Amino acid sequence: MNIGLKVWSTNLDNYAKEALRLYENGYCSYVELYAVPDTFEKTAAGWKSLNIPFTLHCPHFAHGFNLGKSELKDNNRKIFDEVRRFADLLNVDFIIIHGGIGGEVEETAKQLKDLNEPRALIENKPYKAVPVIAPGKTCVGYSPEQIELIKDESSGCGFCLDFNHAICAANSFKLDYIDYLKKFMSLKPDMFHLSDLPDEKTEYDGHFHLGEGKLDLKSLMQFMNKDSKVSLETAKNSRTSLEDFIKDSEYYSKLMEK
Repeated sequence: MNIGLKVWSTNLDNYAKEALRLYENGYCSYVELYAVPDTFEKTAAGWKSLNIPFTLHCPHFAHGFNLGKSELKDNNRKIFDEVRRFADLLNVDFIIIHGGIGGEVEETAKQLKDLNEPRALIENKPYKAVPVIAPGKTCVGYSPEQIELIKDESSGCGFCLDFNHAICAANSFKLDYIDYLKKFMSLKPDMFHLSDLPDEKTEYDGHFHLGEGKLDLKSLMQFMNKDSKVSLETAKNSRTSLEDFIKDSEYYSKLMEK
């Protein structure tokens, strides 16, 4: 299994020792680190000291990074310069990037190309942004067609398929989400994101623990195999313990065995 634990760079004091414990006991094979802006100096060395594999997640809209907006180009570049420092220090394989909210897909592709980052993976998004974050806005990268355009126009960046995001987008357009996922799979994802959803018909993302939501998770296993790289983006129930992730890891492993 190639299972990833997702935490933020700011979680160093909370979860670093727990992340190492999970890695050493086989519950995760890498950490997907969300690089919160302006935290490199305080946290990067601490994460590096764990001496475990990392994948990196670039900041998104909530932290001011929005590739779909031309007026944010300079700010996006500034944020990404720090992301690249994290990536180089931690020797990551991939840098996962959102396409933005309320912007244009062509602008996203253009800025991603200008970043000239061979480790970049574009992540698909729901159609509708979460109302508390960006009320009434739509996301860039919600469809297979948009992801394909970004990949092509940005000189062939990779692709991270987020199952929940694809399902939410399919629901927005009243489409069968299995068929929608098959279209995304034709773009040959490099890795995956997975968690459960509170409602199989929801248009908004959620991060429920595996088996505690309403998704037919077994139906999603057809898109992966035991070698697939998948980050479990499930909630954290404790500020100091990651015992809940152990249950998610075990749940996923059992699903893959069936």
